[in-house]
Amino acid sequence: MLRSLYAGISGLRAEQTMLDVTSNNIANVNTTGFKSSSVQFEDTLSQLVSAAGLSTNIKAGTNPNQVGLGVKVAGIATNLTEGSQITTGNNLDAMISGDGYFVTKAGSQLQYTRDGSFHWDSQGRLSTMDGALVQGWAAVNGKLATGSAPTTLTLPTGQVSPATATTSAVMTGNLPSDATNGTQLERDVTTYGADGTPHQLAITFTADGTGGWAYTANDGAGNTATGTLTTGSATVSGNTTATVGGVTVDLSGMSGYAGLSTAAFTSQNGNAAGTLISVTMGGDGTLTGSFTNGATVPIARLAIGTFTNPEGLEKVGNSSLQETLNSGTVRLGMAGANGFGSVIAGALEASNVDLSQEFTNLIVAQRGFQANARIITTSDQVLQELMQLKQ
Repeated sequence: MLRSLYAGISGLRAEQTMLDVTSNNIANVNTTGFKSSSVQFEDTLSQLVSAAGLSTNIKAGTNPNQVGLGVKVAGIATNLTEGSQITTGNNLDAMISGDGYFVTKAGSQLQYTRDGSFHWDSQGRLSTMDGALVQGWAAVNGKLATGSAPTTLTLPTGQVSPATATTSAVMTGNLPSDATNGTQLERDVTTYGADGTPHQLAITFTADGTGGWAYTANDGAGNTATGTLTTGSATVSGNTTATVGGVTVDLSGMSGYAGLSTAAFTSQNGNAAGTLISVTMGGDGTLTGSFTNGATVPIARLAIGTFTNPEGLEKVGNSSLQETLNSGTVRLGMAGANGFGSVIAGALEASNVDLSQEFTNLIVAQRGFQANARIITTSDQVLQELMQLKQ
């Protein structure tokens, strides 16, 4: 049989593979985190008609004569170029900017994905849209330890942010230096005990008519502290620190200009106990819980996996990949660390399929298929002519 017949058949198979890969790319143009693929061809073993000849003093050397036997698919490569950012506004959506994959678990198998469409399931576990469980490190008492093996991230339903006793408070603003004798100003702030019990700490200022102010601080539990301040400049002087009932009040940031009364407490470092009300994601993959007492506490961190040869990963469906012998062993770490991409919260990574290129590839594959089909047709005509030689 004619060698050209088999060469044409090999060409049809190769071009069909290119059509399949290109069609799959186009079908996934809107798939989150999808990476397009491309086909590389190589020729098959060539038949040696005559070997190369050695040159001599009286005769030149001759080149080998070979007839190719067709084409085959050398490989299907994955394009790892990062897709564009799609902002969703959902605080559990995440995109990796740079190298790395989110780590998930389906059954007992670790898998890896660039699709960061996450949500909480009925058991409070962070999962992907197809039900794989997202892996990472849970915080213990607000502290994140990333050295151990990652586990399934679970929403700490019912977690309580502990109460914190107030140990300091800050007061700023202006005490008027021109206040008349006997003028009083009272300012207060809510402070907290170790068990979260609120107390009302109040300071009463009394002017002496000469630019001085006497104050009395009371923590509401019978503890008091007194002192005096001198105004008339950019900052007050005198007893600028008052300690009452274990709370130190800093008055050094106050000013003492005339005609302006803006003295007020601006902060205190205590809080009551609180319950979890929402969870947001940060740029390093940290999930932070917001509590009813105003506290924000880290509750978990996403694990990011990288590979020496990410093109060696095997696609297993559901936009997930798994480790192979040629991908290398996964290296786990946190987003933003050396060698790991950062996480963009509230966004997803679009497919990196270039439609203009894919449609061009579609045309090239189609014409290649037609040309190889013509090889078979022509070879058949030659065979037909041979069959008719005896007639």
